[in-house]
Amino acid sequence: MNKKITVALLSGGISSERGVSIKSGDQVFQFLDKEKYHVLRYDPGTDIPKLISDASRIDIALIMLHGPYGEDGTVQGLLDLLNIPYQCSGVLGSAVAMNKLVSKHLYEQAGIPVPAYLALAAHDKIDMEDCFRRLGTPLVVKPVCGGSSIGTTIVGSPDELADAVASAFAHDDNILMETFIRGMEITGAVIGNSDIEALPLVEIVPSSDHGFFDYSAKYDDVETNEICPARLPADVTETAQELAVRAHRALFCKGYSRTDMIVKDGVVYVLETNTIPGMTTASLLPRAAEKAGMTFPMLLDRLIELGRERRLQAGRGVVEKSLRKGV
Repeated sequence: MNKKITVALLSGGISSERGVSIKSGDQVFQFLDKEKYHVLRYDPGTDIPKLISDASRIDIALIMLHGPYGEDGTVQGLLDLLNIPYQCSGVLGSAVAMNKLVSKHLYEQAGIPVPAYLALAAHDKIDMEDCFRRLGTPLVVKPVCGGSSIGTTIVGSPDELADAVASAFAHDDNILMETFIRGMEITGAVIGNSDIEALPLVEIVPSSDHGFFDYSAKYDDVETNEICPARLPADVTETAQELAVRAHRALFCKGYSRTDMIVKDGVVYVLETNTIPGMTTASLLPRAAEKAGMTFPMLLDRLIELGRERRLQAGRGVVEKSLRKGV
């Protein structure tokens, strides 16, 4: 009988997305095949010493942490030090994807279309009228770092901007203002290491109570409609899937990612890339994977395979480099 793979399942943590992370961890634990895997659960908010102590017996980690201190490269760096492979992007990809301003710079260098934007720091003097002149009406205000649309607001007039800016700065010392593009919200997941597969696109239709796919629409609103595959012409679908792959590569992502986009008049704009997409019953990646023929347990198997495969490839790279140097 084959030895079970010991999986460290990390969820919870200390970010504002702790609740969603716990839900992701619970669902992943439920669907991991216990005939294949011996699952150890850790909450990085309390269990880092235990994780370090157990490191030698862990074969791979599944990181189901969202937001800072989990999706931003911090936990990835710890796992690298402990020599534990994991399913998601490494320190570099995780850090740059978490920072929306750095992401935009890399998107632009890769020729990926993004909405017009302004970056502001907490000490900057903000000319509200000028922001609207430069970006148009309405505009989106969001923290540079973070996820699940926490601290994000759509504003339609300078009178509303001060509160939106304060909300964003409550979550980060740096914020973004973007032109709000009114169009079809879609998300494109990709999976793979060297060979990257684009999964079917998901179209997101928030209920009339939500102007966009905000935190409540993501996790609380049962009326949010998610359609897979997205109702787009074939050529636009192909473009969006290609952009999801290009965004993944531009941000140095590994394993899998999910890129959020807006389509207006056949033009696709990239908003941001998630390196650890949610794994709750309301999550978009499992839905896209299912449409591609992967059940939830199959998806988890695939992510574990990709994480272990990447570790083997890294090991071969070290050996080959040593041989070239004559070590």
